[in-house]
Amino acid sequence: MGTTRIEAFSDGVIAIIITIMVLELRGPATGSWEALWPLMPVFLSYVLSFVYLGIYWNNHHHMLHACSEVTGSILWANLHLLFWLSLFPATTAWMDQTHFAPVPVALYGVVLLMAALAYWLLQQTIIRSQGRGSLLSRAVGRDWKGRLSPLFYLLAIVLSGRWPGASLGVYGLVALAWLVPDRRIERVLSSETQ
Repeated sequence: MGTTRIEAFSDGVIAIIITIMVLELRGPATGSWEALWPLMPVFLSYVLSFVYLGIYWNNHHHMLHACSEVTGSILWANLHLLFWLSLFPATTAWMDQTHFAPVPVALYGVVLLMAALAYWLLQQTIIRSQGRGSLLSRAVGRDWKGRLSPLFYLLAIVLSGRWPGASLGVYGLVALAWLVPDRRIERVLSSETQ
């Protein structure tokens, strides 16, 4: 089976997740600029989750372009990733509602960690299916960001018990590291077409 259906399904699920998150945002009760200030933490946590979903969507898109065919195990690994991504709205809302209490901030980190591991599992499932000489295998290489991110999530989860703000800072730094475009797959794909 080709990748078209899995891409379309995943795109739809991620779009729904983003829609659910934006529906959680509430405007202020009054029409002044000052009324926006107390909502800034809620908006910033939405931005963080939106950026993470955008990163996953972008990298998922590139990863599937390096995949020649989809197997049943790839479908299940993809659903596993989508499951963890689907928890972003709930954990983001819980952080907002509790004003970034330690437990919700830690749970947000657990969801980030599990999504990262699910993405790695999907990537490894595709590589195993396509072979070690596949486009994706060559493109991924050593994948330092993919290996370090879970360690930073674990650090942030531990920090959240005492310093939830520091945990949020770590989550933000990992997102910034992934915002820098990763051109590995694009380079391998373009070298194949030349």
